Amino acid sequence: MTRIFYDTEFLEDGRTIDLISIGMVTEDGRELYAVNEEISADPLNGRICNHQWLMENVVPHLPLHTTGGRKGHGRLSDTGAYRGFFNLDMTSNVVMPRRMIRNAVRDFIAAAGPDVELWAWYGAYDHVALAQLFGRMISLPDGIPMWTNDLRQECQRLGNPRMPEQPDGEHNALADARHNLTRARFLDDLAHQGLAL
Repeated sequence: MTRIFYDTEFLEDGRTIDLISIGMVTEDGRELYAVNEEISADPLNGRICNHQWLMENVVPHLPLHTTGGRKGHGRLSDTGAYRGFFNLDMTSNVVMPRRMIRNAVRDFIAAAGPDVELWAWYGAYDHVALAQLFGRMISLPDGIPMWTNDLRQECQRLGNPRMPEQPDGEHNALADARHNLTRARFLDDLAHQGLAL
């Protein structure tokens, strides 16, 4: 069995989940990071620019062009509405169209072999964002699991231990995926210690 740890960053509004970026890592060191080029164009760009949390926490980790000495910013208007801007670096090799992200994710998972498990932290929305790369959930290609195992649930099962803190890069999908591997190893050790008692 091969475990793949992943994270997505996305814009959701209660009806839709729009992928911003995805990061995936395996225990043998393989990694994948991709940023959805669609976030550079409206209407998605405008929706992200109006989302203060995404502008402050996710956008700074994306490959951006510097404009006027800044890589993006935002502010509250006199009416209290938030408006930001960012300029995605379309020349970055991690910025790609959804179809290329879909193919890269499919190939990354397939390269892990026939017995694959997906793992994420609070992974329900991550799984939907991943599955939507392929259309409807029933359209997932062979070899891609129809569910994601949840590290948060495993943490709960093991008594809610204090988890290792992420040193940096929080809300960068690849950094978060790497930290999910760290979390999994911590929980594996804890489970193994419990079995040895």
